[in-house]
Amino acid sequence: MTRKQRRLTLIGSAGVVLAVALGLILFALNDQIVFFQSPTDITQKSIPQGQRIRLGGLVEEDSVVRSDNAQVSFRVTDTANVIDVTYKGILPDLFREGQGVVTEGVIGPDGVFVADSVLAKHDENYMPKEVAEALKDQGHWQGGEEPESQ
Repeated sequence: MTRKQRRLTLIGSAGVVLAVALGLILFALNDQIVFFQSPTDITQKSIPQGQRIRLGGLVEEDSVVRSDNAQVSFRVTDTANVIDVTYKGILPDLFREGQGVVTEGVIGPDGVFVADSVLAKHDENYMPKEVAEALKDQGHWQGGEEPESQ
């Protein structure tokens, strides 16, 4: 084998090893990736039960119901569609009706979103980029020029 053939063989082998490593990394991360969805996305797509997603939108006015054992039910809307959400735990101090929220969890068998974490915006200008874009797309953005990103 000539020097040029050995060099090409070495470069090709390194490329194959890197491609396999990248494939393994992406396969391992597939279970850890959580995608953002708006209520409209959830109603239009068939998202399988048990798949972790992030639901973002506005907490619907007069929808928060607090019960015993820190159980809270509320509705998240993007002004076009609404998703019922249940959460057991302590809500962030800034959680309010009419404010932006991002919840992470799964859709239960009854179609109710069961959240295991809730994030609330910290001032009137802040909203996660995906939520702001979804509201802008539907013509319901009420913030300033551009929202701060997380």
